[in-house]
Amino acid sequence: MKNFILGLAVLSTVMMKAQTQIIAHRGYFQTQPPTTENSLQSLENAQKLKIYGAEFDVRMTKDGVLVINHDEHHGKMEISEATFKELEALKLSNGEKFPTLKDYLKQGKKDKSLKLIVEIKPAKTPEIENEITQKTIKMIRDMKLESQSEFISFSLNICKEIKKLAPSSKVQYLNGELSPEQIKKEGLDGMDYHYSVFQKNPTWIAEAKALGLITNSWTVNDVAVYDELKKQGIGFVTTNIPDQLKNK
Repeated sequence: MKNFILGLAVLSTVMMKAQTQIIAHRGYFQTQPPTTENSLQSLENAQKLKIYGAEFDVRMTKDGVLVINHDEHHGKMEISEATFKELEALKLSNGEKFPTLKDYLKQGKKDKSLKLIVEIKPAKTPEIENEITQKTIKMIRDMKLESQSEFISFSLNICKEIKKLAPSSKVQYLNGELSPEQIKKEGLDGMDYHYSVFQKNPTWIAEAKALGLITNSWTVNDVAVYDELKKQGIGFVTTNIPDQLKNK
């Protein structure tokens, strides 16, 4: 009986620790010395932390090359209106070359324990969004990274296109206006909302969990906010300080 109770206590402790997992936002770039967000070095840094995953942003150049960059612009160039050759002429602030999705996936494949959280950025038309999504899914399949990759987007169209092309993939919506019930009705796997959305809707995490949905929150860089979300039972947080939150 004592062993049974001890086993339950250990299991309970493990489950408590496993409740909230950490995702590095645009990789882990706030290092010493610091590096650049969405760089290969930031992804490698995240791999060394032994956390759940690293998030990064996918866009497409004028000539159809999939690249990694959060903002619409790289320097003064608008990514969707510039060729890859033009864009790669300007290096990242840490001296790295401008990364393609293929570069990023190659680095990601070196550590199968780190999930690749692929954010496909909204584009100017649904047709372009669908093209980016199709190319991204194809590349991930060709590199045999389906089981390591999960998807997020602010575009509901992109989220639904991913589910159409890769039904078994985990897809979470970022924009914040849909309730857990609406997310479920759209056929998506979860909600990945700014923490202020969960603060305004304090029942949503519990409702989402009851519906079997994934719950994630961005960008949680305050320990007090992290503790608040963790108490509500959130599944994941995306953060610029993964090193500080991973053992809390």
